[in-house]
Amino acid sequence: MDLRTYLEQNGVRFQWMSHPATYTSQDLAHVEHISGRNVVKPVVVQADGRFLLCALPASHRVDLDELRRELHAENVALADEMQIRRLCPDCEVGAEPPIGALFGLPTIMDDSLFADEEVAFQAGTHQDAVRMSFSEFFRLARPTVGHFGKCA
Repeated sequence: MDLRTYLEQNGVRFQWMSHPATYTSQDLAHVEHISGRNVVKPVVVQADGRFLLCALPASHRVDLDELRRELHAENVALADEMQIRRLCPDCEVGAEPPIGALFGLPTIMDDSLFADEEVAFQAGTHQDAVRMSFSEFFRLARPTVGHFGKCA
């Protein structure tokens, strides 16, 4: 299911934005004139053989040691491009929305996102993004919450 359909079916109020191609979450923040704190970036990881989607501010990076502790996992590693293509076949690599349910993946969110009233994120392509309230994002993503993001 594509993101727009998913949002509409779940009754989410959102703004769809089209922009010049951006290849990082920080670039998205720049082109949309919003803080990198308010852009949610997805990071797909593999923890003890299972994939999950991490959601954190664009201004942060995943601390893999912290994430490993949060997940009580032995091994945590970033997914590679080939794995991401297989997990998210309808998205351009690097433009996946940070909602694991779209891909059959659990979502874990860094607790720093609670500070945001509004968030934005890529919508499956490098030219499309979505903006919505944080509360709608949280309701939709249904994440577990942890503390694994570090300021970049």
